[in-house]
Amino acid sequence: MERELSILVIEDDKEACKIFEDYAATMDKIEIVACTNDSEKGIALIKEYRVDAVILDLELNDGRGSGIDFLKDMSKLKLQYKPFVVVTSNNSSRMTVDFVRSLGIDYYFSKHKSDYSEKAVLGMLESMKDTIQGSIKKDDSSYDVKDSAYKKEKKIKRIITTELDLIGISPKAVGYKYLADAIYLLINGEERSLSTVIGEMYRKSDSSVERAMQNAINKAWRVNDTEDLLEYYKARIDPRRGAPTLTEFVYYYANKIKEM
Repeated sequence: MERELSILVIEDDKEACKIFEDYAATMDKIEIVACTNDSEKGIALIKEYRVDAVILDLELNDGRGSGIDFLKDMSKLKLQYKPFVVVTSNNSSRMTVDFVRSLGIDYYFSKHKSDYSEKAVLGMLESMKDTIQGSIKKDDSSYDVKDSAYKKEKKIKRIITTELDLIGISPKAVGYKYLADAIYLLINGEERSLSTVIGEMYRKSDSSVERAMQNAINKAWRVNDTEDLLEYYKARIDPRRGAPTLTEFVYYYANKIKEM
């Protein structure tokens, strides 16, 4: 199966992020793996996902840091290859453009241009997919191994979200994403407190993460069909509680998916 072009979006405009994500979902050859308004978190995501391309907004006025901070920090990373970087910006001064080009960007979109759109940015990246991935494969001897690992990770995450959907945990619930992350972390042998790790990922307190996950579980057992719950969640539940504890739930699904 052909691998999609993996893209990280660093953008402080929530509406723009949603357009990127929604339009990417309609395209067969690209995937948005994450969207953040924090240049420091962008660096962490680069190291975690080793993405093929980055869409980078220079001005993160409603976030933290800036696109320039990200470019400077990325240059310090010891990466096997450099992702293809597309800058989008309202700043079209020649000095700024020249400066970010000196930092190693590959393409520059001015948001002031009448034909600028998020779809145009994604369309350009889609058209360059084979060239970008071909260049990365040439620079990174572990690319084929990474590709296989990427497909495995994507498959596991798809199974996790399917399992959560089957028991009626709403994707709109705050705890849905946390639960999916917790199960994935446990499958991969995470030994630290899952609430702590996820709290660090999303800049939330341990207690708020844990509470959101347990609330999502409790609501599923309170409002969804009992027969569906019994069909898809087969571990014993203490009748006095009426729903699995967070630990029971996460370990049940981690073990279930590892045995698939």
